[in-house]
Parts: sequence; C-alpha cells; structure tokens
Amino acid sequence: MIRALTGFSTRKPWRVIALWAVVGIFVSIMGQVLVFRVTQTDSAGFLPSDYDAAAALRVAEEKFGAEPGADTVTVLVARRDGKPLADSDRHRVGEVARRLSVERVEMPWTDQQIRGLSEDYSQVPRVAPAMTAPDGSFALLTARLRGNSTDPGMQALYRAFSDRAEEEFADAGLRTGFTGGLADLVDRADAEKTTQTVVGLVMVGLIVLINVLVFRSVLAAFVPLFAVSVVGGAAAGTVVGAALLTGFDLDPGTPSLIGTVLIGIGVDYFLFLLFRFREELRRRPEADHRAVAADVAGRVGTAVTSAALTIVAAFATLGMATFGQFRVLGPSVAVSVLVMLVASLTLMPALLAVAGRRMFWPSRSLTKVERPGLAGRTGELVARRPLLVLAASVALLGALAVGVKGVHMDFSTGGAPRETAAAATAQEIARALPSGVSDPTSVYVTAEDGRVLDTAALGGLPGALARVEGVGKLGSPVFNADRTAARLDAYLTADAGTQRARDLVTGPVREAVRKATPAGLRAHVGGTAAVFADVATAVDEDLRTVFPVAAALIALILLVLLRSLLAPAVLMVAVGLCFAATFGASALVFQHLGGEPGVNFVLPLVLFLFVVALGTDYNILISDRLREEMARGGSARAAVARAVRHTAPAIATAGVVLAASFGSLAVNAEPSTRQIGFATALGILLSAFVLSLLLVPAAAALLGRGMWWPMRGGPGGRTNPEASASPELKRAALAGHRSSYAEQGRTPGP
Repeated sequence: MIRALTGFSTRKPWRVIALWAVVGIFVSIMGQVLVFRVTQTDSAGFLPSDYDAAAALRVAEEKFGAEPGADTVTVLVARRDGKPLADSDRHRVGEVARRLSVERVEMPWTDQQIRGLSEDYSQVPRVAPAMTAPDGSFALLTARLRGNSTDPGMQALYRAFSDRAEEEFADAGLRTGFTGGLADLVDRADAEKTTQTVVGLVMVGLIVLINVLVFRSVLAAFVPLFAVSVVGGAAAGTVVGAALLTGFDLDPGTPSLIGTVLIGIGVDYFLFLLFRFREELRRRPEADHRAVAADVAGRVGTAVTSAALTIVAAFATLGMATFGQFRVLGPSVAVSVLVMLVASLTLMPALLAVAGRRMFWPSRSLTKVERPGLAGRTGELVARRPLLVLAASVALLGALAVGVKGVHMDFSTGGAPRETAAAATAQEIARALPSGVSDPTSVYVTAEDGRVLDTAALGGLPGALARVEGVGKLGSPVFNADRTAARLDAYLTADAGTQRARDLVTGPVREAVRKATPAGLRAHVGGTAAVFADVATAVDEDLRTVFPVAAALIALILLVLLRSLLAPAVLMVAVGLCFAATFGASALVFQHLGGEPGVNFVLPLVLFLFVVALGTDYNILISDRLREEMARGGSARAAVARAVRHTAPAIATAGVVLAASFGSLAVNAEPSTRQIGFATALGILLSAFVLSLLLVPAAAALLGRGMWWPMRGGPGGRTNPEASASPELKRAALAGHRSSYAEQGRTPGP
C-alpha cells in the first residue's frame, strides 16, 4: 500500500502536486473562515454533566436565559476630575446606558472575513447599571455581547461598542474604562500582536536557515516549508469540516496547536526524505532520480507511517477523557496527523520526483564524497564504547528527573496581569470593591418539586454564604420570571482566575452551600472559579486513565512494527526516562528556580503525548535504520556505527526544527503556554540527541541482533533491503555495499 502510493506519486508527480495545491488551498481557506463557527470559549460546556459547575450552567441557561456564547463586559464610568459622582452624573450614566441598550452596533468587516460565510455579530447589546463604588468614585455597568470572543469579527464588534460608549460618556463629561473576559482578551491580543508576529517570522526564518546550512540549497530550504504550510492548513480545515459535520465544538486553542504540531512533524518527515534522497543520489549517481525518489519514499514511508500511527494512537486515547476539551483535542490532532501522513506518502515524493537533483542546487554535495564528520565520529563512539554512552545517557536523564521531587500542580489560568487598559480598569475597581465583583461566583437554587420560591424559602443559605471568609459581598437574591429558581451572587475578595478563588469555591463556599441549603431544594455553585476548579478535578481523573492506555497502545504498535519483544521494551523504557527527565527539568526551571507556584496542571498530559509520541518518531527512524544495517551483514557494532552516521544528520536537524516550532510558544505571556513551549522543546531535543543518537544505538550495540529477538535471520526477516528495488538500483546498491565494506577495511563476500 505504501509503495503503491509513493510509486504513483513519483510516476505522476504533477497530477499529485496540482491536486494538493487546489484541494489543499481551498480546504485551508474554508477552514480559516469557518473555524469560529465550531469553537466554544466556555470551559463549563466541556465539563461532564455530573459536575457541579456544569449543573449550575444548565440552571442558568434554562431558568435565567443565560447564553453560553455571551460575554459580559464591565464598564467603569467616572468623572474626569477624580471627584465623586454627583446626582446629575448618576442620572447621565443611567441615561447613556439606556441609549446604549437600544442602539444596534454594526460589526465592522475585516480582511479575515468573507460575507455570507463568516458570522455577522451585529447586535443590540444588553447594557444595565450594576453598582456604584462605596465612595462614589465610579459607577459600573454590565454590557452583554453575544458571540465567539476569539473571532476577529466579535473583537471588532467589541471595539465598535467600546468606542461608541466612550464617545457617549465623553459628551457627558465622563471617562470610561472596560474590563472583563472579552475586554481583557482583546487588549492582550493587541499587546501581543507584534510579539507573536515577530516570533512567527523568527521561527520560519530559523527553519529556513537550518535547512540552508544543512543542504546549502534554495529549494531544499523553502520547498518543505511551503508544502507543509499548505498541508497544515488543509489538515486544520479538515478538522473544522469534521467538527461541522459531527456537531462537535473545538477549543479555541485547538487550531493553533494543530498548526504548531503539523509544521514541526511535517518538516521532520520531509527532512527524513530529503536526507535519504541525497544519500541515495550520492550512492547511485547514474540512476534515474524518479526511480531513486520512488525507492526512497517507499523505504522512509514505512518508518514515517509507523511514526505517524504512533502519534495518532497516542492522541486517539484522549477520546476516552471525560473533559470535553481533551476528548475533542485528541481526535483533532489524530485526524490532522493522518492528513500529514497522506501528504508524506504522496505530495512529498512527488516534489522529490519533479525537483530531482535540482532540489540540492547550487550545492555540489551530490558530487562530493560524503565525509563521516561529527555524525560518523558519534557513531564510532557509540559502537566502540556502548556501555559508557548508555550509562552517561541514563545518568543525564536521571539527574534531570530528580526535579520531579516536590513538584506541585498549578491550576491558575494565567500569570501576572499585563499592563493593559483592561487590567488597569480591573485594578481601579478592586481598590474600592471586592476583586471578584466583575466576575461573581453564583449559587443557583431550584426546588426539587418545582414549587415557587421566595426569600424565606432560601432559609439560612444567604446568611451562611455571607459569613464565609473570602466572600466580600453577597448580592440580594434574584429570582427568575416564574420564581422557580433563585440566584445568589457572591463577590469574592480574590480574583476569579486565581488559585485562591478556586480554593474558596471548592472549600468554604461549597461546604456552606451543602450545609445551609434547606431540605427539598437543590443548589449548585457556578462561575469562573467553580468551573476551573471542576476542570482541574476532571483533568486529574483523565490523567489516571489516559496515561496507561496510551502507553499500552504505543507499546503494542512498536511490538507489531518491530516484530520483537526486546526492542519495544528498550524504546518504551527510553521514552519513559525522557518523559521523567523533561518533567523534572520543567519543575526545576519554573517551580524550584523560577518561583512559580508549580507546573501547569495540563503539562504532564501534554508532555506525555507530545514527548512520548513525537519522540518515538526519532526512535522508530533510528530503529528502522539499525534493522536495515544489521540485515546487510557484518558485525552488529559496525551496523550501529553506520546507522548513526547516516541517520544522525536527519534526526538532529529534524529535532532542532521541531523544538524551534514548539519553542516559539515559550515567549508567550501566559505562564501555562510558556511552560508547555519550553518543556515540549526540551523533551524533543532530549528525544532526538540523547535517546535516538546515543541511548538506543548504545543499547543496540550491547544487545546486538538479540535486540530483535525472537525474529531470526535479521530483523523483520529481511536480508537485503534492496530486494524490492528496481534492477538499476540493485546494481547501484552493490556498489554501495562494496563502499560500506571498504569503510570497515574488509572485502565483501561473493
């Protein structure tokens, strides 16, 4: 199947390239336009229905008409001279609020949107007075805007609304400030726009520079990146289309994560092909480049397919998760990697067939004799001193793993607030009112028999909540239209996004609700702090399920692929050590030395999936080459030396490129994203340079052909990897064998 695909692609390359260009670009554009129709920004919507915060959200929607896609913006209105608001000022505030709540705000269309496909968020906002500061220094309004907060169209609508509100209040001699989820998101996006653009350009420039330095070629530097960009866009569009068809909602971060993953692994797969293509062209100077491309794509395609299926299997296990973001993320990444795999077996071989030897122009590397260099010396060292190399590798990984001791999970959603207008407004409000005033923790109460409720029916629940230490203020009970449900808003003294707020909700607040709720009534605690507290619990439960299942599935794939019992065990132990080392190093950098409360609570899962799954790519590549070289004959240690020599440049370059792709996240302002970027980049570098080039080859040199037990006659039962090659390639292969024996100072047999 693999050779059939690669063979067709190299025989009919222009058809394959044209098909990918047309379909890939179309699907990519449609995905970018429609992605915001399938993303959900409310984390509570991803919680299992039996969690308390999810139950509170259902009551809010069914009884109080809460809209899942609604964003509440808190508007601060104050005098320009800093004096307390006079009665006339309060009257003007109410008057302007009434005008704003009846006037339609038209969404400005941006270049990123297409009329008829993109969502039109034009609407009449709900604006209402909220409260006045105790010292009268400002008044607060709440404005509800409906839409996906991550959509540029929705952000443009918010800017239009804030500009109108600012202008209306300015005419009344008052100043305004805006805060809340949507306001904060827009201000952060504006503040980080330049940084993200620079980081993206640097990442692309770094990938191109690495390829230029390695291949000394224009096409080899740019073609992989262009091809992978098209395929990555097509893969993301495929995920969006699948979400539309199945009715699943995606987390807003899923498309960008898919892009980061695919650029890294796509360039990796292309590099694997390029290095082997160059190697074979050197060995077979008279061979037709299309025949060489077909042969190389077939060989490397087997390893790439195995590596990609390992990633697919690892992420597919997230479909078992209870937390909706994980349950959708796993299949999304799996589908996108499958798209990249198809491209690796069709588009990439076709590009090699079309470019041929021109792929490496103007470099003269094809006519030069390949020198061992650092890769050759590394291979010789591993083959000559395998026990020393193995011990040193294990010692390094073990030393880094020590950082796991005393590690804590950090469930905070952000870090220190950026210096933005929204942050400044929030700080001004917090100086006069409880920190949680713009994002209260709400307790929803319903009767089990559906009877009408009043204040007396709530019994001592309001009083119990008001007495909880950490509740700065409790709002009066609010009843729905038919009085079958009540809402109590508790304004915490801690910001809703902090760990302290979550501790308050999971501890004293829920305990007070449990004890003080009258018989016959049901009460659920909702709000941002409650949602993220329940998310942390769901994630913890998922980790206990996903880890062992993913590990078992990866081990099974390696068992089938390598057809050996010992080799998969070696690889699994190696990646386990790498995971522990990466996690320990992350804890050391961010918690023990960096002074942060701990490592982000999703980091273990992200590291396990990315480092274990993606790191296994390199292990599969080196294992496949070890198997091939051992099948040629000769001593096992000589085979290890040859395998490392030929594979080290590809693995080292691919590892640096993939680490750079993920490392770009390390400059993000959010601590959680920064930790994930740093840890993933470090894990990939350890996988590439320590595991694949040192530890695994050293183990193979020590175990010899016994590593492939119980197979006999060479790994995979193959005795000659050129057996399936074309006649002209077989003749060139014989010359290659003679040169390999000559390197060892031996004479080949008949």
